Amino acid sequence: MNGIDSKADAAHAGGDGDNAGDGGDNTGGIGGHDFDDLSALSAEQMGHRLDGFGVNLLVRQVARTVEFLREALEFTVLRQSDDYAVLAWRGRLFQLHADATYAAHPLPAHLPEAGLRGAGVELRLYRADPDRAEQRARVHGYEVLQAAADKPHGLRECFLLDPDGYCWVPSARI
Repeated sequence: MNGIDSKADAAHAGGDGDNAGDGGDNTGGIGGHDFDDLSALSAEQMGHRLDGFGVNLLVRQVARTVEFLREALEFTVLRQSDDYAVLAWRGRLFQLHADATYAAHPLPAHLPEAGLRGAGVELRLYRADPDRAEQRARVHGYEVLQAAADKPHGLRECFLLDPDGYCWVPSARI
């Protein structure tokens, strides 16, 4: 995902890299730039700031997905309009684009007109508290696909569906 290097990420999260990411805010930088100034950038300038691996989700309603990510998973909103949003989670950027922004792109032709979109994809947030995320999701009325549970691969995780059907999996080491 778009993000800062691992040493900076570990330092930002208040850890040594092995157990980093158990808390902290979502401020920091990307490509040597601060997150704070993203709202004033043009689309071209924003594109030039991106680096590494990125996640961009096509959603029906940007505001609805932003609300889910903020309320259930504690993402920080860095930039938001009706058609586009940039959010951060522990030094990594996530982008959301409304369907209409892809009108000239071939991808929307493959999206279902109704129903869930994210079948087969899990968006995993490692070293995130699954019990807290599950509780926050329930309080705000979001769908908990699977409650927090200890798994044989050494992680405790829960499965949450956002309003477009993308599956988010916060997990923590057991």
